Formats: sequence, structure tokens, C-alpha cells
Amino acid sequence: MDRPEVPTPPPGFRGVFRTDQRARAAYSEGAGIYRIIPAAVAIPANDEDLRHLLTWAARRGMPIVPRGAGSAMGGGNVGSGTVVDLTGFGADRLKVMPDRRMALTGAGVTYSGLNAAAARHSLRLPPDPSSGRWATLGGMVATNAAGARSVRFGSVRAWVQGVELMTADESHGWIRRGAAGEEAEPGLPAVDRFHQHVAPAIHAAAPLVRQRFPHTRKNSAGYALDAYLESGDLVELIIGSEGTLGIITGIEWRLDGTPAHRAGAGIVLHDLASLADIVPAIRQYQPSALELLDRTFLDLVRTGSERGTAADWVPTSAAGLLLVEFERDTPASLRGALGDAIRAVDHLAADVRTALTEAETAELWALRHAASPILARLPDHRRSLQVIEDGCVPVAELGRYVSAVRRAAAVRGLEVVLFGHAGDGHLHANLLVDVSRDGWEEAVGSLLEEVTAEAIGLGGTPAGEHGAGRLRAGFLGQLYGPDILTLFRSVKQAFDPDGLLNPGVLLPASADAMPMNHLKMGARAAALPDDIAQALRSIEREATYQRLRLALADRSPTP
Repeated sequence: MDRPEVPTPPPGFRGVFRTDQRARAAYSEGAGIYRIIPAAVAIPANDEDLRHLLTWAARRGMPIVPRGAGSAMGGGNVGSGTVVDLTGFGADRLKVMPDRRMALTGAGVTYSGLNAAAARHSLRLPPDPSSGRWATLGGMVATNAAGARSVRFGSVRAWVQGVELMTADESHGWIRRGAAGEEAEPGLPAVDRFHQHVAPAIHAAAPLVRQRFPHTRKNSAGYALDAYLESGDLVELIIGSEGTLGIITGIEWRLDGTPAHRAGAGIVLHDLASLADIVPAIRQYQPSALELLDRTFLDLVRTGSERGTAADWVPTSAAGLLLVEFERDTPASLRGALGDAIRAVDHLAADVRTALTEAETAELWALRHAASPILARLPDHRRSLQVIEDGCVPVAELGRYVSAVRRAAAVRGLEVVLFGHAGDGHLHANLLVDVSRDGWEEAVGSLLEEVTAEAIGLGGTPAGEHGAGRLRAGFLGQLYGPDILTLFRSVKQAFDPDGLLNPGVLLPASADAMPMNHLKMGARAAALPDDIAQALRSIEREATYQRLRLALADRSPTP
């Protein structure tokens, strides 16, 4: 962990700035597969601190790695530069405007915090990420996060009205919807550069963008040129930019009303190939969620600490369980939608169990929300790795994609568990890997290449909601082709000409950015103090991403 030079704090910086070994170790990991020890850790107290930090970084050529709670999977929250912890940044900046169905928040406000405040006015932010208890809203915008209810309500993109951004040159201002044009966002030179030099090239390439961007229900891979062309709003490129264009300091949100009535069902599947027929049949009735749990996942539930849950009624021979939920304004319309959906797929299902009461619905969804924690708690000889965890394909291709994932895992002697957002054609495929086995890195790396190629070949994307990060940055050329990547680099150049903001994320920086480098497990993992390594593993196992990382660094090491 030695470095040739220890950075000194930025002049005028009033927040926390640490370069000691333990602080750096505490910020070396996020929720994904990577471990990269940063040069320094900064926790800015206010906007002025961010300006001092960016000035200092530019003079030193020091990369800046913005970070929220660290629950993102793709590796965009770790890096070798200065990690900027924004978990508390603007956390007291939360205003709900019920008459306008809007909210204003700081970047450090959590999803659960906003929804708790909005609920007092019978409002909510509908996207429902499983990490919502601790995920910061700035981080959610940065990755264009979604969740279980995206099948009806979309990703956060559909709910962001504006973003307050500080760019690499320390300029600070709002970029809002409906503000297209060169003069719309005063005070941000990056915006002027974009409109002058980049926007014309994007518009000229519109046919290519429409051809090369995946026609899937979700996509968080790269800058959203397609969404920008459709709406004309520059904010589309900020959403999902993963800290590469600026540091998000505030967000304006549109809100939705809370549902009056909710009910659902568990649909037992004979085989996963039937998803291609069942999912469209249910989607025509506008479910609020349509989620898959495969046989491997259900087996883990039955044998783990979650036994005794709703999984017990599912036959062990079932290929999987599809969870469907409906929200309606009246009990009659709710019963009608649920009944129509069940009748539409009854001939394709092995069994159906309805959940009509609040308790029954909660039992079904407790099973779904247990997915990531169950996988995180597996022992190291069966380590859950998020490597191909974000593929999204057209719903009609879902059966083929599932077969391709399972085939690729089987030929390498690897186990895979599938769960997630079947209604969007978007499944989380977590590999269960014995990381003590010789050659596991090569097997996982080749599987990543094969499955990514399969997803792209089916008209899909390797990143439905988690972002490209470091993990998938090197595959965006395969997804989009060289001309689209040139446009991506032009967008980056307009906002961050010196490449200080999250280099290697979304756009690969060098050969060192290969996806299987800098892993947190295995013989080549960077060494950490034992107690901090154990604490980081505990955070992953227990899903306690709200824990302050500096608290890990400041406690006394266990002798």
C-alpha cells in the first residue's frame, strides 16, 4: 500500500482529508468485485470544499472518484485517485413540494429518506432499487438506477427534472429539462462547449444512434445519446454518466402518488423458456412489478436462514417463481387486473398463488428483497460474483438469453443464480464461484466475454441499470461501434477536458482497466489491514452500506 508521494490537503479545504493507510483501505471497495486502494479520501463539507478539491486535483493531475454509499456494482465507486465521499453531502437539503408533486434534494439524501418525507404527503419516488435503504440519490442518478417497479415506472431517468452539477473547472449550476439551447444553462462553460462542438455531431449521427443503441426497456451503458436526441434535454447525458462529467450536488424530482391498493401473485414456472410468452401476456395488464426468482435461488432460500418464507410452497421441481404485483385506485379494478393476468397465463403456469392481503403481499416481496443479502452471505467457496449481473435483452429474447447464460456457466463448471426484473427482459445473473479453485479468474473472464457477446447479439445491453462502470467499459465499443464511442469521448471532452473525473469508468482508460484486474478476492487482491478487510466483507454480507467507512479506519485494530 506504499505510494511514492503522499498528497497534501487542498488549500482552503475544511472537510475531512485523509491519506493514512487505514482510511484509504476503508474506501478501497464497493459492492462489486473490485478492490482499488485510493491515494486519498476527501469528505467535503460544502460546495466551496468541492471547488478547492477540483482546483487542487487539476494542478496535481489527481483523478477524482465521486462516491455515494458504495452499493453500485460496476466499480464506478472505486479508483486509484482521491475518493470523494458524498454520503452526507447536502443530506439536510430535502424539500417536498406536494402542490407541484416535486422534491428538491441534495446528492447525499437517500432514496428511503426522500420517500419517507414524500409519504407524509401521499407521494413517492416510484423506482424501487433493492439498495434503497442506503442508496444516495446522487449515486442513483449517476447510474440511472431502477428496480423492481421499473416495468411500469421506468428508471430514475423518467423522474429527474433537473440536476445541479459541479464540473471539473469548478463551475456550478443547474441543468434542467425543457432548457434546450446554447443560453439555457448560464454559468457552465462545459454546456457552451457541448452545444457548440458536440451537439451538432450527435444530431448528424442520429440515424446511427438509433441503429446502434439497444432497443431494450432499460439501458445504462454509456451516455444516453438516444434519450438526448428524443427529448433535446442535456440532462439526459448527465443521468447515467457515473461521475465522469461532473459531481452531482442536487436533484429536482418529479413524484407520483402512493398506491391506494396493491395485490399480487406468485406464478410457478415449468421452465424459464416460457418467460418469453408469460411476460408479455402479463405486461398487457400494466403490472407494477414482474420479478423472477430461479430454481437455484429458491434452493438457497430453502436451505438458508430464510427457510420458512414464501418459498416453501413452491415445488422443488419448479424452474422458478415469477412474482407479479398490481397497483390500482379501487379494489374492484385491482381484482380485475390480477384476475385477467392470471387467466392469461394459467395454461402456461405450474401453479399460481395469489397475495390479496397486505401481509400476503409483504411475504412474497420479502422473498424478492432477500435475494442480494442471501447471495452476499454465502461462504467463500461459493462466492457470489456480480460479473454478468446486469444484462438486459428484448423480452422476446429472454428465454434465449437465460439458456446462453446457463450454458456458458455449465461448460466452465460454474453455478449461476438468476433473479430480477423479468418484466423488462432484465435479469441479474450472479455467478457462484469457488475462489480457491485454480483458474477461476480466467473462467469468469471468458464467461463475461461470451455472455456479453450473447446479450449484444440478441439486441440487448450488458448494463440495464447498474451502469458500465469499470467492469463493462471495455465492452461499449462492441455494443455501439467506434463512431458512437467517438461521440462519447467528445461528450467527455466537453465536460472534463483533462480527464480528471472517474477515469476508466464508462470509457476505458488503458489496458489496466481490463475487467478482471483489481479484484477484491483471490491471490492477486491488494492487501488490506485484516480488521478492515473483515469489516468490508461484513458490510457486503449484511448489506450495511450505510456504515461510515471512516469509522472502520478510526477504530482500534483487533490484536
